[in-house]
Amino acid sequence: MKNFTFSIPTTVHFGQGQIQKLGAEMARRSSRLLMVYGGGSIRRNGVYDGAVEQLKSQNLFWTELGGVEPNPRISTVRRGVELCREHNLDGVLALGGGSVIDCAKAIAAGACYDGDAWDFPSGKAVPERALPIFTVLTMAATGSEMDSVAVISNPDTQEKLDFAAACCLPAVSILDPTYTCSLPASQTAAGTADIMSHTFENYFSPIETSFLADSMAEDILRACIHYGPRAIADPNDYEARANLMWCAPWAINGFLDMGKPVAWSVHKIEHELSAFYDITHGVGLAILTPNWMRYVLNERTVDRFARYGTNVWGLDASLPAQQRAEEAIAKTRAFFTSLGLPATLHEVGIGEEHLELMAKKARTPGFDRTFVPLSQEDILNILRMSL
Repeated sequence: MKNFTFSIPTTVHFGQGQIQKLGAEMARRSSRLLMVYGGGSIRRNGVYDGAVEQLKSQNLFWTELGGVEPNPRISTVRRGVELCREHNLDGVLALGGGSVIDCAKAIAAGACYDGDAWDFPSGKAVPERALPIFTVLTMAATGSEMDSVAVISNPDTQEKLDFAAACCLPAVSILDPTYTCSLPASQTAAGTADIMSHTFENYFSPIETSFLADSMAEDILRACIHYGPRAIADPNDYEARANLMWCAPWAINGFLDMGKPVAWSVHKIEHELSAFYDITHGVGLAILTPNWMRYVLNERTVDRFARYGTNVWGLDASLPAQQRAEEAIAKTRAFFTSLGLPATLHEVGIGEEHLELMAKKARTPGFDRTFVPLSQEDILNILRMSL
């Protein structure tokens, strides 16, 4: 394990009815807020009414920015920054899933910055300050409710890029599993794949001596395999919803990658799919991940995949490592398929026309230090395997 510093200052209120604590938490830090949300689901599941009640209970001022896209766009971020400045706002309240929270983070940082908010994901600047961020989560997936990362899309340049800054960690997050019960099965499936993919990115690392983190990663994967199908079969299964909701932030809040390098290689490839075709992030990850696994399976990595097969899928440890590794990868694909997720790019309308350009744009120096270093040609091969 390498040296590290670990800190998560986000206050999490977890469980049914915890939104009742939101008003007081906001009032301690802010008095004028921007409420950010996506479509109409928050009005159907009670989140909007609950948030308004909390704002009113503390006599807080707010204005609203709705219509945040599933892959939040920089144009929406810019509108939010303008609203913050126009109304002299001092806090951002995100009601929704990871896309809404990511948008809120970029707005909160952009409102404290003299330049354009796209400077953050493009790498021209790193946020030094941000307005306090409050979240009410409606989908277990990205873990953005307890991390410092935001992913923003720019359709004009066909880019989907991320940035991270400590000031963008949410101050307070409300995690009520009942708010996820109204999710369509397709979104629950995509969210489960997203959680698992975050865990995979941390688990498959060049350093394999972080026993505690690796064991926790295996527990998160087993929980997703157990509770994902249950949540789809019975959307009101509180135990399933609660476990998925608590797995999501711990898959990506930094604990699993402490002391080891993680390059997020599959995510960087998928970001190109989302940038070009605006597909659901979890769907793209479900398509790519098993193919990445097959591509990087070799004599050096086989023992890691074999461990994954035994500790996560329960494969017989006495079986040859190669057999366990191959069966584990096959089970990963079969599990995603059982959730109703597509297995090929063709199923989501993606052909060969942009593969070479996507491979070129995806390739960064980070691919030199990933679990298995990947060249531009390697990335292209993985994309072609996924057709």
